[in-house]
Amino acid sequence: VQLVESGGGSVQAGGSLRLSCAASGSNIDNRCMGWFRQAPGSEREMIATLDSDGSTTYADSVKGRFTIFKDNAKDILYLQMSRLKPEDTATYYCAAERLCSELGDEYNYWGQGTQVTVS
Repeated sequence: VQLVESGGGSVQAGGSLRLSCAASGSNIDNRCMGWFRQAPGSEREMIATLDSDGSTTYADSVKGRFTIFKDNAKDILYLQMSRLKPEDTATYYCAAERLCSELGDEYNYWGQGTQVTVS
């Protein structure tokens, strides 16, 4: 499984960004996919997951502001981020695994990360 993120950048507080994660490889449609983030000096945290049945989970810190969704025809995972806050500044990673988990250690497949800076 290969994952390639894009869409990061710098934005002012209150603005929006959409991250993309192009996925390819074995059984990608049957895997859980998720977004994690890690800020300097902080632990990696789960932001959102999207299971193969369409069910989603979100971290409390982003509920109502972020939306995870997937274009199954193109195998691209998205994270639509709205009402961004400075505390959303981090490197964002796409991940995939057979089963969903809030724990990053449970995922074997990761993208390279994309930086989001909110000022």
